[in-house]
Amino acid sequence: MLSFAAPIRPAAAAATLAIAMTLGAVSASASTDNNREGNIHHLREAHGRHERRDTRAIHRHQASKHHDKKHRSGNKKYTAPATQAPRPTATTATVSATAQPDGVSGNWRLVLDSEFDGSSLDTNIWRAGWWGTGITDPVNTLEDDCYSSNNVALSGTALELSVTHHASTCKGHTYPYTGSLIDSDPTDGRASGGFEYTYGVLEARVYIPAAASGAIANWPAVWAVTTPSETYGEDDLLEGLAGQACYHYHDSAEAPGVCDVSLKPGWHTFDSDWRPGSITYYYDGTKVGSINSVVTTQPMYIILSNTVDSEDPGLASASTMQVQYVRVWQQQ
Repeated sequence: MLSFAAPIRPAAAAATLAIAMTLGAVSASASTDNNREGNIHHLREAHGRHERRDTRAIHRHQASKHHDKKHRSGNKKYTAPATQAPRPTATTATVSATAQPDGVSGNWRLVLDSEFDGSSLDTNIWRAGWWGTGITDPVNTLEDDCYSSNNVALSGTALELSVTHHASTCKGHTYPYTGSLIDSDPTDGRASGGFEYTYGVLEARVYIPAAASGAIANWPAVWAVTTPSETYGEDDLLEGLAGQACYHYHDSAEAPGVCDVSLKPGWHTFDSDWRPGSITYYYDGTKVGSINSVVTTQPMYIILSNTVDSEDPGLASASTMQVQYVRVWQQQ
């Protein structure tokens, strides 16, 4: 997510990091050579609240403090929000090995296939919460909620990541909302499991909920980050910012990216094609741009999250982001 980062590993020292981001400096290499070009909105500094996030304070866990920060509250019965997404068509547990990424040319081998069509989360890959279970801290200091593992559910056809209008307390602060997050970080304190990859196509089929205005609600995101964090890189193939669907790539200093003003709430497919020196983004099988500067060479793990941005309270909504599947392909 914008200005989000992976938690600090044992070798890291700082508990918080301010990442200076110049959203106005959209990479000259970002290309939009497709029929959406006229609908792509390049972020410009000082042109709206969501474009003035050039110094976001990032919350990072110190490993030595991790266990002290765990919360075992948040065991209330989860109540589904009033706004429910239409269900996707059920799929088989394993997609055909011959399936290829949506719109991305090449000869690809499927290395991860999470279809989310069962009754429980596959804990061999995923974990609910940010470095813990129960009630956990937000990743970013601008979020208006904690995360609850109880806001993560499977419907039988999709993963459900909900934002509820229930107060939550973490880091000694009470927020008006409760959000949700899962990640595949193999080093987040779990005994084993997780998933990370180096190069390839990450694809997710996502239902994005709508706010009362009809814009994208909350701060939904599909993203990947490096581990360890000292080799910082972050691939945001989808994040809802100020009601729009955006992609960004964050290095340690800046975050070139683009928002697609034509994409509306509902079911969509999002892809990022990560190759040495570049990441190319596809929305619903259509290329929307590329970034070719300071792209990491280190493994990344995957995060799916639905949270509330305190800078956009008008978009806060008790609603559910759904994910039908997450897949990763690599070159044959």
